[in-house]
Amino acid sequence: MKKILTAVLIICFLSVSAQTKNTAPMPEKRAVSRAPEKKIVVYQVFTRLFGNKKTANKPWGKKEVNGVGKFSDFTDKALSEIKKLGVTHIWYTGVPHHALVGDYTAYGISNDDPDVVKGRAGSPYAVKDYYNVNPDLANDPAHRLEEFEALVERTHKYRMKVIIDIVPNHIARKYEGKSNPKGVRDFGADDDTSVEYKRDNNFYYIPGKAFEVPTSDHYKPLNGEKNPLIDGKFTENPAKWTGNGSRLPKPSNDDWYETVKINYGIKPDGTKDFPELPVDFDKRSYQEHYNFWKGKDVPDSWKKFRNIALYWIGKGVDGFRYDMAEMVPYEFWSYMNSAIKMRNPDAFLMAEVYNPKEYRNYIHYGKMDYLYDKVETYDQLKKVIQGHSLPDPLADIQGGLKDIEHHMLHFLDNHDEQRLASREFAGTPEKGKPLMVYSATVGTSPTMIYFGQEVGEPGDEDAGFGKKSRTSIFDYIGVPHHQRWMNNGEFDGGQLSAEEQDLRDFYSRLLNFTIKSDALMGKYQELQTINRRQSKGYSEGIYSFARWADNEKLVIVNNFSWVSKSHFNLLIPESLISQWGLSDGIYDMQDQLYKKQNSKLTVAKGSGILEVDINPSESFIFKLVQK
Repeated sequence: MKKILTAVLIICFLSVSAQTKNTAPMPEKRAVSRAPEKKIVVYQVFTRLFGNKKTANKPWGKKEVNGVGKFSDFTDKALSEIKKLGVTHIWYTGVPHHALVGDYTAYGISNDDPDVVKGRAGSPYAVKDYYNVNPDLANDPAHRLEEFEALVERTHKYRMKVIIDIVPNHIARKYEGKSNPKGVRDFGADDDTSVEYKRDNNFYYIPGKAFEVPTSDHYKPLNGEKNPLIDGKFTENPAKWTGNGSRLPKPSNDDWYETVKINYGIKPDGTKDFPELPVDFDKRSYQEHYNFWKGKDVPDSWKKFRNIALYWIGKGVDGFRYDMAEMVPYEFWSYMNSAIKMRNPDAFLMAEVYNPKEYRNYIHYGKMDYLYDKVETYDQLKKVIQGHSLPDPLADIQGGLKDIEHHMLHFLDNHDEQRLASREFAGTPEKGKPLMVYSATVGTSPTMIYFGQEVGEPGDEDAGFGKKSRTSIFDYIGVPHHQRWMNNGEFDGGQLSAEEQDLRDFYSRLLNFTIKSDALMGKYQELQTINRRQSKGYSEGIYSFARWADNEKLVIVNNFSWVSKSHFNLLIPESLISQWGLSDGIYDMQDQLYKKQNSKLTVAKGSGILEVDINPSESFIFKLVQK
């Protein structure tokens, strides 16, 4: 979850690092985690929106008007079609029970105060009860956990893994663990609230000050609608630090005021109050990290979140997406992730980290499997398609990530970002195609798409709290392009236009190719530099590279220009021809994306030339036909 951060808070909390140990008895599985043999494709779906059939889309609309999706909307047909798209993992976003404006008191759930809820449906990153799921998502809220468990089982039936969110940095301002397992104490239940900081407190406090609801001339809870709980007040005394680290009893509207920050043993001055990982532990296995923490005294918050993660692993969940992971010390991640891997060596652990200087700490010390490749690859591709940059810097970006490229997950669309097809990003889904080919094929890392991306969803709704260009995560809303594919629960694309059907077919062909390709888990060489210098007709919008394994050799060419057609001879350097073991001669190259474009690779005197004729926004994945 990306939110507005001040520079001071970024500096303060990116610098933290913390350590932990494991105290609960666990089975010590000694199986070593296995690197995936083929590419992974993650389908992020906003669970509350996926199955919603209502199309009213009234700003600030109630769920009775705008609709709400359920776990049960993920039918066998729906999951089958998602699988056919080329998906290996589904990230069900917004599953843990979070604060929302709705009356579930009949089920023993207290009402949430709209003064500290963003939107009407609430932020999925203001979790209210970590041991249960959002009641909005259930047909019978009394059995919501059982309905989620049934969804996990259905997903596994279609050989897809299940990912959910964990948000260790912060929780809802009104957290109530009504579903805690026996013996589990609530966050803050044992805190000493008379002091700002104590290592085993779960929160930071502002002694002597009560919390004050932020005020603004531009925002009113529920857009000014009358509600008995809206009075500009919320009882919290003493006030706690806000989720993004604000230490003011009255945070601003730009702060994460609906949440409170968790204390991981980082003192207010930024120093650590827990054991340190040895320097060489960046090279150690998760088993060694797990053993390191045995018998060590760690902050209480570490234990609470480790137990939460293991609870969901026990429910059949296959992995997690960690929100704002860099605001929590990487030593804690070593503690928790190693415990998870001991329970499930193949658990999928993906984190939101935006500071490239911290990437290797969170991967090697924090034992993360994957981080967002946002501020480098994603941001550069966005600049390219908006005409602010040439694609050439992509070569330096990929080269700079060479040692960790497998860990850098690629995406072009998610719940935080502007929709790829929106006017504010690519402008059209067709202009996003070469970006998608590049993202899906340049590395061995996973590819992620966001539901609706495959049919060109532009996020063009004014949902209320959430505004245009992003599909709102705070409101009850329908997702029009996705709904046309959903076709009233038939999940057959029956209402899609011809262009939308073609786009989904493009995504299906691309993603299914990636999950079967050996070359995409093999070696990489950029072809950009030599061709930009020496190839006549190689225009500024072209970007090319090679990927190969013993049994598969690919040349991938993208035209990021949406106006210029290009014809050129792509130069394949002698070094690559040698690695491929090609002697002089002519070789067939067959496109794997459209299956309609073939070319010839001519090798003479050890160097190669591949003739390319490419249209605007077009891409080719040329495969060498082995003789």
